[in-house]
Amino acid sequence: MQTLDNIGELSAIERITKVLPGRQDVVVGAGDDCAVVRLEGADEDLVLTSDPVVEGVHFVPGDSPQAVGHKALGRVLSDIAAMGAEPRWALVDVAAPGTTPVATVDALYEGMGALAAGCGMAIVGGDVAEGPCLELHVFGVGAVPRGSACLRSGAQANDLLFVTGALGGSRLGRHLHVEPRLESGAWLRDWVTAMIDISDGLATDLRHITKASDVRCDLEMNRIPVSPAVAKLEDSRPALEHALYDGEDFELLFTIPASQRAAFIAAWQQTFELSCTDIGRVTAGAGEIRCIQTDGSAIPLEGTGYSHF
Repeated sequence: MQTLDNIGELSAIERITKVLPGRQDVVVGAGDDCAVVRLEGADEDLVLTSDPVVEGVHFVPGDSPQAVGHKALGRVLSDIAAMGAEPRWALVDVAAPGTTPVATVDALYEGMGALAAGCGMAIVGGDVAEGPCLELHVFGVGAVPRGSACLRSGAQANDLLFVTGALGGSRLGRHLHVEPRLESGAWLRDWVTAMIDISDGLATDLRHITKASDVRCDLEMNRIPVSPAVAKLEDSRPALEHALYDGEDFELLFTIPASQRAAFIAAWQQTFELSCTDIGRVTAGAGEIRCIQTDGSAIPLEGTGYSHF
């Protein structure tokens, strides 16, 4: 008998998406950071996404419930940012044991509410149910000018690969304090050919771009920005491994045409204090990611980031 552990997360998603029904108003279905739907006559498209946050998987019992609520909504907002969209509405389902203190539930919504209010999103409902552990399931809706959603599938040969911020160190608790890159995501609509947020790790999420765009990529290992937090991790793994595989950085990974490099960097620096680093180049072909070492040699990228099964 096949199980989810046998086939893995990505294969499970592929199986599910093959049997999903569609409609004519669906512009982009399952398989990107968000789905994109278009209402007749509207001058903007809606982007739809959902994400679970489960005790023992995404947080531990001792974590601050305000921070857990912040993370639950922040993960959805990060998906919306990766589409270049602006947040609008959210629905939240909470499952919890009957012994859960009411103050914990209040704090969860305090964390979600503060983040939502800060970015102009309304939480418009949801449900509460009993369950064996604490879980939050958030459904979010954003909006983007008609036809301008940023997808994973537009990267082309000779595009440059960029990433915002720094990567690694989420295991020290950074993952609870998501900073969805909403402002920069919306600004990037005018520049990018493909974009994704880094939730499962650079190694995995870059593969999502190369697969969706049917391209290859050369990744400059010495240019990957590593978070200073990695130095505080008490393990023997190299810092670069944490940047490649840990995940839950929630930075934006995107491609732009090489011809726009100088203009893009100048415009970015005039607009944002957040760092943005070019870390590679898209090449013709399909699938392969090569790691370019400091001596110029190239080796295939091995391993993947986080997977649920």
